Amino acid sequence: MSVNKQIVLASRPEGAPSKENFEFVEASLPEPEAGQVLVRTLYLSVDPYMRGRMKDTKSYAPPYALNEVIKGGAIGQVVESSEPNLRKGDLVTGMWGWQQYAAVNTTDLSLIDSDEAPITAYLGALGLTGLTAYFGMEDIGKPKDGETVVVSGAAGAVGMIAGQIGKIVGARVVGIAGSDDKCTYLKEKLGFDVVLNYKTEQDMSAAIEKACPDGVDVYFDNVGGDISDAVLRHINRNARIPLCGQISSYNLEKPDIGMRPQTLLLTNTALMKGFLLGDYTKSFKEGRAKLAKWIQEGKLQYEENIVDGFERTPEAFIGLFSGDNLGKQLVKVADPE
Repeated sequence: MSVNKQIVLASRPEGAPSKENFEFVEASLPEPEAGQVLVRTLYLSVDPYMRGRMKDTKSYAPPYALNEVIKGGAIGQVVESSEPNLRKGDLVTGMWGWQQYAAVNTTDLSLIDSDEAPITAYLGALGLTGLTAYFGMEDIGKPKDGETVVVSGAAGAVGMIAGQIGKIVGARVVGIAGSDDKCTYLKEKLGFDVVLNYKTEQDMSAAIEKACPDGVDVYFDNVGGDISDAVLRHINRNARIPLCGQISSYNLEKPDIGMRPQTLLLTNTALMKGFLLGDYTKSFKEGRAKLAKWIQEGKLQYEENIVDGFERTPEAFIGLFSGDNLGKQLVKVADPE
């Protein structure tokens, strides 16, 4: 094959992203330079944080450039290599993004051990989402036996791992999700103690109070907005709040104005801390090993929603914001050879 199909950002979304914001283009097959290998894409990751990078605003990562390939997590197979540390046929993961082939620096790739877990786990439970949940809970949340943990976006790829980590250490875990099916899954399959459907609860603050009679010790915040306002009203003294995501505001065209939490944080001597996975790069190996051990021991389960076909990548991404996915949203591009 001599053509490389790619997806570029054609225009910046205003409000919810649509297919018109993306364009399919064809480029020549890249030729790896010294220190690079040619990788054929097998799976692509689509993640809510990508929406933020589609805005032309200052943030923790530079915005995507128009008419350039959208960068994101991927799994691929090495098809051409003159580098001693990677051989043809090796399975790797990296951030080369929405394209069928890429010439990638070997230093930007991680080998996949398919004996440790299914390869797709390296984009989910053993990848960026699993590690995000792990470090958010391990470094900031620090749940303890007998405490109450609340997780919003609990049926998402990060949320379900964060909640299960709470269960592993003996905490009481309350999840918040957006459908009865997701609530049933979290409770019956993953062992969450209580799960609230935010779309059917009439008074979220009252629902949190009932679900958390002893208050909230750890709130893993994936969504922000009204849901987080409700949870924060019930935090305990010395509560910890890992601030992971704010998906409720990603598609808003005007700033999200809500309650001011400072008084609640002050009077409860609580910690609310935003974090970025990149801050923990040096500890990835340790975190991945712990997550893999829990998976092998049956203490940690995960779900994947795999959309088949490179051409459906924009559709899979857009689906994140309407709650289509249970767990990690992936796109299957090709099978390994």
